[in-house]
Amino acid sequence: MNSLLNAPGRLARRLLPRRRGAAPDRPPAFAVPADAITALPDPAAFRQTLLQLIAQAERRIVIVALYLQDDDGGREVLEALYAAKARRPALRITLYVDWHRARRGLIGQAHSEGNAGMYRELARRFGDGVEIRGVPVQGRELLGVLHLKGWVIDDAVLYTGASLNDVYLARHGRYRLDRYHLLRHRGLADTLAGFVERQFAGNAAVPRLDTPDAPATRALLPAIRELRQSLQSASYAVPGETPQAGEVAVTPLPGLGRNGNALNDAVLGLLREARERVILLTPYFNLPRPVRAAVGQALRRGCRIDIMVGDKTANDFYIPPGQPFTTIGLLPYLYENNLRRFARAHAHQLVSGQLNLWLWRDGDNSYHLKGLLVDDHAALLTGHNLNPRAWALDLENGLLLRDPEHRLLAMHEAEWAALRRHATRLADYRALESPRHYPPEVRRLLRRLSRVRLDRLVNWLL
Repeated sequence: MNSLLNAPGRLARRLLPRRRGAAPDRPPAFAVPADAITALPDPAAFRQTLLQLIAQAERRIVIVALYLQDDDGGREVLEALYAAKARRPALRITLYVDWHRARRGLIGQAHSEGNAGMYRELARRFGDGVEIRGVPVQGRELLGVLHLKGWVIDDAVLYTGASLNDVYLARHGRYRLDRYHLLRHRGLADTLAGFVERQFAGNAAVPRLDTPDAPATRALLPAIRELRQSLQSASYAVPGETPQAGEVAVTPLPGLGRNGNALNDAVLGLLREARERVILLTPYFNLPRPVRAAVGQALRRGCRIDIMVGDKTANDFYIPPGQPFTTIGLLPYLYENNLRRFARAHAHQLVSGQLNLWLWRDGDNSYHLKGLLVDDHAALLTGHNLNPRAWALDLENGLLLRDPEHRLLAMHEAEWAALRRHATRLADYRALESPRHYPPEVRRLLRRLSRVRLDRLVNWLL
């Protein structure tokens, strides 16, 4: 965080949105039977389903995650992968994680060799049955990370924004809530697996993390630049099937960078085509400028907009009173300030009920949901946080679901109802905690940032 205070202006230029053209025509899709798509209700069901799929796997397991943590939850999954390989030696198992994240410790903790140390430890213990590779989207973690989603296990796709650690897997009493969808469709599974295999397998920029003597990042920089260029023009192989009765159109979309980003275009396209209702989920209220504009246009068209975010105490960076404060703990307060400004600007729509802002909170658990539901017939499953960083820097993807027969409506409504059980509607911006009552360390840092307008740069980067 302190380094951000001296961040160069080129970062801001990279993140500032440019004017974009009209949304493209609807992309090709897989025709997936609606009954092959299910939503899992909670982290416990997610963990159980993941471990069950791993245990039953016969041909392939391809997992792409921001990280697999060196804790009980991460070890449970990794040991399950090794056990599956031992049962079926022909099973191919590949795990891709962010290169930078795997090689450092947790923010605010002492320097360590990171999760890669555990990967090497288990490889020494169990052998070479699980291939773990690190994907560097940029030369520095600050400038972009691996944020692809969609785990392929045989012909099933488990799609979630979650990573793999204790809280995502609801170990030890706490959880971090995400969305979890299981899609059973061979063509979709082949396409998601094929994308990462084409881009990452055998790529000089994507080295093994489970073997000794991993290269230094500096040595990878030329290969990283080539990888990023390839990813910016990459696409999923989709046949363009026409859904029949009882089927849903499912389109996988990649996204990297501001220009030519199919996922960003889909987000804007959904918001612009909305005529009745939008549900927007994001863990951090820090919408990119084009998304804010599209939301404003939808409100002017008369659409009802529901936005659910985590209460600042449900943010994964929140530091409770009484614990040592570090600068990363400023982020939940920045996001709350963003929400306050948005609520104040749209006070009339809040009062009328056309705009509904929901704050999710459940004890000391945290909130990590993202995605869109539009007019009861379209949905976006994604790991995209709908913030400027995801918009411009991170490697993202999503599944666009078009459901003209409303076959998935009951599933979406059940998910939305379950979320609201732990959410409170914000009636007025004054219901949020006043900055005057923030902890002294937070007030001091906010004043320091706002004096030089670096609060905006921090929002863009984080």
